[in-house]
Amino acid sequence: MVLAVGVVLAVLLVCLLGLGAFAVRRRLIQRPGGTFDCSARLHVPPPPAPGESADEAGGKGWIFGIARYNNDSVEWFRVFSWAPRPRRVLERSQIEVIERRTPEGQEELALLSGAVVLVCTHAGEPLELAMSEDALTGFLAWLEAAPPGQRVNVA
Repeated sequence: MVLAVGVVLAVLLVCLLGLGAFAVRRRLIQRPGGTFDCSARLHVPPPPAPGESADEAGGKGWIFGIARYNNDSVEWFRVFSWAPRPRRVLERSQIEVIERRTPEGQEELALLSGAVVLVCTHAGEPLELAMSEDALTGFLAWLEAAPPGQRVNVA
């Protein structure tokens, strides 16, 4: 009986430490400022084949994250990760915005409420970002505020 209680307490302690690590990591990421909630779909599925529903893969592949401005790049961190480094670094000069749209079908369930999807490419690779309307305004303003001589591709 004592062994079972000890095991349960150890498991609870490990769970609490894990949750605490998530909270501390998020606080450290947000500490310098310039952060916003930003879901990302790093591997954009191809468009549906003729006769296939767009809803089938619509909500798949989205990952909740936090983005942080860092000079001429945006660092993107996964929310549910212990990694201290960003998962992706998006250089301002390599981002090309193609379009913005509202979430469709299953995406409405996979993304935060009120999110806007930004379809873009980074270094020629397709990428989709989902963020609030306010964060989108700031992101587009940051893109357009590139130093003189840098090309900016905002649709």
